[in-house]
Amino acid sequence: MVGQAVKGVVLDDSVLFLNSNGDNPNHSLRPATDALLRHLWYSMFRTGISSRLDSSDCKDIIKEKAESHSIDCFSLNAFLTEDDINEIMLSWGDIRHSILYVISSERKDDIKQLIDQGWPVVVLNVQGDGACENLGRICISKLEELPLSICRLNRKAADCSPIVVGYTMKPSRELDFAKRGAFPLYPTDNGLIFLPLTFDLPLSSQLPEVDMILHKATDEILYVELSNSSDLSNKITYSSRMQELQRHIEVHPDLCVLDPLNNIRPVLDRLETQQILLRLEALKSEGCIIRGPYFLKVDNFNEAILVQKLSEAKLTLPCIVKPQVACGVSDAHKMAIIFDVEDLKNLDVPLPAIIQEYVDHSSTLYKFYVLGEKIFHAVKKSTPNISTLTNLNQGVGPLIFDSLKSLPIVNESQQHLEGKSSDKKNKNINIELVQNSANWLRSVLDLSIFGFDVVVEDKSGDHVIVDVNYLPSFKEVPDDIAIPAFWEAIKNKYENFKKASP
Repeated sequence: MVGQAVKGVVLDDSVLFLNSNGDNPNHSLRPATDALLRHLWYSMFRTGISSRLDSSDCKDIIKEKAESHSIDCFSLNAFLTEDDINEIMLSWGDIRHSILYVISSERKDDIKQLIDQGWPVVVLNVQGDGACENLGRICISKLEELPLSICRLNRKAADCSPIVVGYTMKPSRELDFAKRGAFPLYPTDNGLIFLPLTFDLPLSSQLPEVDMILHKATDEILYVELSNSSDLSNKITYSSRMQELQRHIEVHPDLCVLDPLNNIRPVLDRLETQQILLRLEALKSEGCIIRGPYFLKVDNFNEAILVQKLSEAKLTLPCIVKPQVACGVSDAHKMAIIFDVEDLKNLDVPLPAIIQEYVDHSSTLYKFYVLGEKIFHAVKKSTPNISTLTNLNQGVGPLIFDSLKSLPIVNESQQHLEGKSSDKKNKNINIELVQNSANWLRSVLDLSIFGFDVVVEDKSGDHVIVDVNYLPSFKEVPDDIAIPAFWEAIKNKYENFKKASP
């Protein structure tokens, strides 16, 4: 495989089970197996399992994993033969010179057979110190090390020097990106390799291989101090592993980060976001205004002069109430629509909070995504107009909801009636105006990848940005468009960082 990138991986059953020699009656898979299979599958690697175990339980487990992860199965002889090796080579003839075989150190004869046949071998050391000596060119002590080994091989095999992007985010988010082909372990067309950072291994062994870090730090927030202070800086407590990564970044200023933690802080704080959006009104286009919603920050829902403050902030009921902390904590998306001042009393929304203008927008939301220099948008169904909400609520108090789970929306017939009754000045969104605003936000926030939501106010035609978020999934944009733009944004960030470095 000299000069060839790894494009296929065959996992010997000896590396999948905690004890492959029959002494383990439970036939337990190694804890890292599922994560590894997902990484290989969504990295577009051809993956196979070579099986020689007689246990029906093991065979059933292998069959289930093969079916769920699109994996080929090879039933081999008790001892690996030349015919077994040829079977795999013939099955994967198109990548026969780019296949990596991963096997346990206890199968020494099989390892020798593979090496004699010219196969690149990764040996999982399950027998302790010295067991891997002279068994193969690459030896790992934990299955979690395999992606790192593949990354090293692919970097070495590349014609040009690829940029290795180490990434970390919660598993569900990683899965959402990875299943769309966003995180390949072999070089993309523009020269990126994506390495999943794992906290099951020392970061010190992984980060030397990495040129830049892509993170969703909000997935690692443990606690945000909620107080009467408006400033959330230095009040965010990250997980110990995120703190470890942060310390490494601080002592390695030559490491590019997408995006620095200080840059994402404004979008964690709805108050700071609103204050930034106040400066948008300077961007006008042919009489069309883009702005943030009117708002008021409150520390106490029972404040005596709250009605006066609402009036001074140009707020009329109904309004929407949101926690000041925008993400990263469990109740950051717990919101309420209030119809009367009495609804604020003992309202079950975390304080401090932002009371925000509710904009009539005929249930139409425009989601904009900024991926580097490129801007995309999608149209989504949204919450109904005030008149419809009032009819739905029927005076029973505040309408409380979780914005990530269940927005209060109407059915198609109600939306049709709403559209006919609304006094809509301009049905079309001014794309040029919003794109100019996106470029302005990119400059002000100094973020490479972010999203924001826009609604068009029915009567005035004002374009109102109601939410801003960091590293969205942009899943409404087709993958064949979004993923190359995602890669391009990452590479441009790295190149600009290097140009600016001393």
